[in-house]
Amino acid sequence: MKQFILIFIGGGTGSILRYAISKLLNSPSKGIPYGTLVVNCLGSLLIGLLLGYSLKNQSLSSNQLAFLIVGFCGGFTTFSTFSYENTMFLKSGDFISFIGYTTASLILGISFVLLGFWIVKFF
Repeated sequence: MKQFILIFIGGGTGSILRYAISKLLNSPSKGIPYGTLVVNCLGSLLIGLLLGYSLKNQSLSSNQLAFLIVGFCGGFTTFSTFSYENTMFLKSGDFISFIGYTTASLILGISFVLLGFWIVKFF
């Protein structure tokens, strides 16, 4: 039960922060939803850093990992919003934005997880 509460608190915190960043950076006139892209990249980097640190040092408990990765990062990052935004690109016929946003999100997300692992490994 304790992990459920930790995930709930972490998820709520991450969601509020994601919402604030998205409100700041997303604009209907910009086309690409930069706020979503930024939070997904930052969340991916944070997951890489946390998992890398946890594997290297064996110092984070399962409760801490649940709070930070499942809760906070899970609430902070957003696949559902990414999917919705891509659906809107397709519905409007904006295939260039769809391809660019999807490709950038996937490549950057995976790259930022790997960067997080690399940072922990070498520092």
